[in-house]
Amino acid sequence: MNNSNLKEPLYRKVNTRARGVTHNKGGDFKYARNKKRETLEQVKGTMYSGKERGLDYTPLFKFLLSKVGSNWDEVFSEAKSRLDKTDPIFWIVALQENEKKDYVRAGQASYFSGMYIDDNNILQLTILLYTRRI
Repeated sequence: MNNSNLKEPLYRKVNTRARGVTHNKGGDFKYARNKKRETLEQVKGTMYSGKERGLDYTPLFKFLLSKVGSNWDEVFSEAKSRLDKTDPIFWIVALQENEKKDYVRAGQASYFSGMYIDDNNILQLTILLYTRRI
């Protein structure tokens, strides 16, 4: 298979653009190793497979904003093929009329315009941005 046809994923594994980002590596072993009673964690061990740290979905949100006015089925199929899971798509895109939001907060200080799917299956912004003519 030719790797030149593969597109980049729509997320970054680690947010390296921000300063002071902590990735919550987990508890330190030095606090658990000298206990009188062994914990279940020490006996069986654990890998904490359910924790997801350091994923940044800003490229996904920018991709979705660039596809406003496009057919939703095509946009969703492309985004789904380039993601690890589909949940982040619906953080910013509302499927139901009552779920629409003007702005969506993603992260500590990142805000994106909310989107929805209209009756014609077209991706739309919830707030129309007007430009002033001079």
